[in-house]
Amino acid sequence: MLFQQIATSIATQTEGGHEELAPLWAEPWVFGVVMFTFLLVLMFVTLSYTNLGNRHEAVEEHSDPHRQHPNKHTHGQGH
Repeated sequence: MLFQQIATSIATQTEGGHEELAPLWAEPWVFGVVMFTFLLVLMFVTLSYTNLGNRHEAVEEHSDPHRQHPNKHTHGQGH
């Protein structure tokens, strides 16, 4: 089956027939500008979330001896 498709595509290329390109609904540079603008919007959305961690003061984590994987670096706290 695959060999038939390969043979058919080779046969159509050797016949000298030139395929007509699909029509575009805009100029080619418009696609680049739209994609660049879309990526810029995504970048600004991502950057808007960068200071969410600065809204509140950092809270010290308590040492819970009943955790399944206790922190091994508690520096003498807890256990």
